[in-house]
Amino acid sequence: MSPIQLFEQKKVRSHYDADKEIWYFSVIDVIQILTGTDRPRKYWADLKTKLLKEGSEVSEKIGQLKMIADDGKNRLTDTADTETLLRLIQSIPSPKAEPFKQWLAKVGYERLQELADPSQSLDRARENWQNLGRSEKWIQQRMTGQETRNKLTDYWKESGVEKKDEFAMLTNIIHQEWTGLSVKKHKEVKGLESQNLRDHMSEAELIFTALAELSTRQIAESDEAKGLLQNAKASKKGGAIAKNARIALEDKTGKSVVTGENFLPPEKKKLE
Repeated sequence: MSPIQLFEQKKVRSHYDADKEIWYFSVIDVIQILTGTDRPRKYWADLKTKLLKEGSEVSEKIGQLKMIADDGKNRLTDTADTETLLRLIQSIPSPKAEPFKQWLAKVGYERLQELADPSQSLDRARENWQNLGRSEKWIQQRMTGQETRNKLTDYWKESGVEKKDEFAMLTNIIHQEWTGLSVKKHKEVKGLESQNLRDHMSEAELIFTALAELSTRQIAESDEAKGLLQNAKASKKGGAIAKNARIALEDKTGKSVVTGENFLPPEKKKLE
């Protein structure tokens, strides 16, 4: 899991290791927030050199994880767990140091709350989407669609579909059937790379995706589909229902449901 955390509306790339129950944060993102520098990588390189000369063990505890970079690609970046990050912050003079420490503690506490009560993760997802400027209407549709998706994947698991690539295959069958595009091609149309396609769908795209997945699950349940092949047939049938509905709507409105619009920030759109 590699979510985006928000500190004072600024993004901090992070990763939660469920096995170790440890958060890891992008060092570059933290440095940029604390210092306000537009060259956080140089600041970090200079700080690492300084720490090594001082004999500090902090730099030895820095690891690397793949996280989404500014260009939308997954790239290795220096990361630190909460303990290491707190020690690192002590070496960075910043008026934001104390508020950031409190924020780190809050992130850890909220994760414990979510494990005890999963509904709280939905509340925080809603808050993050609000902070990113999504409308309440869009957020509601995104969350409804996720619930529909979860029920479908639960059925797949119960019916003998277990491998990650099989889930991806079935998802692609549904998507290809109702949109006429593979998931990969749809992302290309929107100018996306590693981003989550659903987070960049229009309200209509979310609704038709949910219709396709709801139809797929109900057809699979009716047919008592088992295993990959039978669920693939149900996926094609479910996707076709949404396809027919999409074509009917497009005939009435003259507008395409599938769109190249996305929610990328302006600076990324300029690079495309």
